[in-house]
Amino acid sequence: MKNIGIWMDKEKAHIVRLGKNRETFETIFSNIEFFNPKGGSGTKFKGGPQDVVQDSKYLEREKHQMKSYFNNLTSSIHNAEVIALFGPADTAEKFRKELNKSNRPLASKIITVSKADSMTNNQIKALVRNFYKTSVQ
Repeated sequence: MKNIGIWMDKEKAHIVRLGKNRETFETIFSNIEFFNPKGGSGTKFKGGPQDVVQDSKYLEREKHQMKSYFNNLTSSIHNAEVIALFGPADTAEKFRKELNKSNRPLASKIITVSKADSMTNNQIKALVRNFYKTSVQ
C-alpha cells in the first residue's frame, strides 16, 4: 500500500511515502519567484512622473509557475493509493482544486487537507506516520 503524505507551501513540497516496510522522503522545489514589485516616484518633485506597477503581470506569471509546480508534484505521486496534504498556507487546498480539474482519479485519493505549521524533516515524517497510524487502518 502506498500511503503518501505531502507537507507543502509555495516554496517546496516534502513527500513522505510509506510502504509495507519502508519509508522514503523526497523534496520538490517550486521555483516560484517571490515578487515584490516596488512602485515609487521617478522624481523628487510633487506631481512628477511615477512608476506604474502592473500587478496583473506578476500574478499571471506566478499562476503559470504554480501550475508547473503542481504538474511536477502530480507526476511524482501518480502511483499513490492514499494521499494526505498538509501545509501552513492555502497551497495544499489550491493543489487539491487543481487536481480536481486536471486529474480527478488522483484527486479522489486525497483523504485530508490539513493545516500544519512549518516543521523539520523529521517532524514531517512523524506527522505523516502518526496520521496514517491513527486515521487509516
